[in-house]
Amino acid sequence: MPTPAPDQSPDLNRIEAAADQAIEACGGDAREAVKALIVANEFLERRLEELASPGYARGRVLPRDRKDWYD
Repeated sequence: MPTPAPDQSPDLNRIEAAADQAIEACGGDAREAVKALIVANEFLERRLEELASPGYARGRVLPRDRKDWYD
């Protein structure tokens, strides 16, 4: 892992370390690391869409089959 320059921000250092970890987790293959990160990002985007969807909240938070809810 290359040593970051002292003038780099902590966020940049964190990103560099995360990139190094992703590549290492994929056996040193940067292309495989990029593919894995794309898959992870797509999963998180879908999950966010589900959580932000009013239909999701209606179906999960207030189940329609609860009889005691409307009493």
